[in-house]
Amino acid sequence: MLPHTPSSPPSAPARALRQQLERHGLWTPAQVATRRWGIGCVSLEVTQRCNLDCTLCYLSEHAQAMLDPPLAALLERIDAIAERFGPGTDVQISGGDPTLRPLPDLVAIVRHLRARGLRGSLLTNGIRATRPLLETLADAGLSDVAFHVDLTQQRKGCVREADLDPVREEYIERARGLGLQVFFNTTVFDGNLDEVPHLVRFFVRHADRVRFASFQIGAETGRGVHGRDARVTQAAVIAAIREGAGTPLAFDTFLPGHPRCNRAAMALVVAGRCIDLLDDPALAQAALARTTRVTARRDRPFRTAAAFAAALACQVDLWPRAARWFGGAVRRLRAARIDGGVTVGKLTFFVHGFMDAHALEQERLDTCVFIAATPAGFMSMCEFNARRDSILLPVQARDGVPPRADVRAEHVYPVRFLRGRPRARALETRRDRTAVGPGATS
Repeated sequence: MLPHTPSSPPSAPARALRQQLERHGLWTPAQVATRRWGIGCVSLEVTQRCNLDCTLCYLSEHAQAMLDPPLAALLERIDAIAERFGPGTDVQISGGDPTLRPLPDLVAIVRHLRARGLRGSLLTNGIRATRPLLETLADAGLSDVAFHVDLTQQRKGCVREADLDPVREEYIERARGLGLQVFFNTTVFDGNLDEVPHLVRFFVRHADRVRFASFQIGAETGRGVHGRDARVTQAAVIAAIREGAGTPLAFDTFLPGHPRCNRAAMALVVAGRCIDLLDDPALAQAALARTTRVTARRDRPFRTAAAFAAALACQVDLWPRAARWFGGAVRRLRAARIDGGVTVGKLTFFVHGFMDAHALEQERLDTCVFIAATPAGFMSMCEFNARRDSILLPVQARDGVPPRADVRAEHVYPVRFLRGRPRARALETRRDRTAVGPGATS
């Protein structure tokens, strides 16, 4: 997520992050963290429950059985986010799937985020994110909705990512006209890496509504039955995005945090053709350095563009280079023979790599820009994923069953509370018992 530029001096966490970036040699002219924003995103998990069973899932084996945190506790965490990171911070309302919480709770959460000057984004698989729900949350102050749709979710009848395009189109229409910025998250694994170019072309076709396409590389963390694939590397995903975009998008011009965690590219999409906005690194980095106090509003793209143009208008030394870039963009558009109705949009492509739970790297933890607001305080999302049971298990489980990290989930909870590996193990045990037959011993 790319939040507002802070209009006030850097907060203590932002100063600490910059020190770590400097210590690890990552404070370069390309670095966006603490220059364009203080922190990339803070995740606020409002439930551990989910209505899908993804083959790659970062949640704990015990997650499905856990009680939802009380609303009051979540509002307190929002206050802590505002006090620590300051106004304009992006807060991802996530889970599990947050739409499993009662709608009045979600409204209260969104309103409190807005009251504290924070930007609320709803991360959902979309199944329960109906048009009325999105309309209600938009009225309460929700800024963005991020739909997570991919083959790891095992949606019925879908064996290719292309089979999920009607779902994506339906979700886009649900949010149309509500003032919400629309994002899509895709988990990339061996089964859909070759379809990433297709997905990119889909997002390009819908760039009038889709603003952000995040591709997240599967990792060895959580309860999922599918782990990391050696073929699915950051380089492979970037190559697939470039193929789909039809242009060698620059993923090195701007650096959001650690390069092994996050890589990003931005394209201007005109009538279905991508124009790389960052293919002149020197120009883009100079513009970044000279516009750090300009507020970037995703929900007001034309106003934001005008603000940046005004800020750069007095940078006379940049004019020749900017003119050359603009001339090149015009020539590329002419070569595409664009005529008739022209749609315009700006689309950000993001590649995120989570760490394996058993292989956390201190350098990446030090420079993390994706923070989780947990019952134990703020920490890197990857660290939270690795420590979920020790942090969350003290919470009482549903049906009063006491959760224990040292006991396998399938030995504690009924099958309806199981997902991922525990569910697979429980069903396998059930099949084995059925195969042995009644009255048999083992």
